[in-house]
Amino acid sequence: MEITRKGTPHKLRGIQTKVGDKAPEFNIKNLVDETVGLNEFSGKVVLISVIPDIDTRVCALQAKEFNKIASELEGVQLITISNNTKEEQAEWCAGKDISMEMLHDSELSFGNAYGLVMEDLDRLARSVFVVNPRGEITYQEIVPEMSSEPDYDKAIKAARAAR
Repeated sequence: MEITRKGTPHKLRGIQTKVGDKAPEFNIKNLVDETVGLNEFSGKVVLISVIPDIDTRVCALQAKEFNKIASELEGVQLITISNNTKEEQAEWCAGKDISMEMLHDSELSFGNAYGLVMEDLDRLARSVFVVNPRGEITYQEIVPEMSSEPDYDKAIKAARAAR
């Protein structure tokens, strides 16, 4: 699969997940260096927001929008994943009221498991996943143009429907 970044095509490494797949397990660290895995949220709806770089305009917009939505989504665990370092994420979060779990995938283990690594940039592709309580992907959007925002409304609707 290819996505574009300002019109330039970039190939995604590996095989992308699809709706109906069992969500691949991952174990990556949060801002307090605890390892967090998908299995910790077994029995819950999980909305995973993936951003390439928290320090860019569109990524910051996506993180802020989902953070705002998180407080309105009862029974849904929101996770934001980027391949920034812990320090970059912590600096971005400083002074913001962040209620979502921020995970850093600087080693790209999550990205490789989900087929989201842009081969030539070693960056995650902007995407959103909804995983139901049984661990199945019920919604997926890999944004075709990296500089575009995801469809928040569709993701929220899917998260509500996944309960």
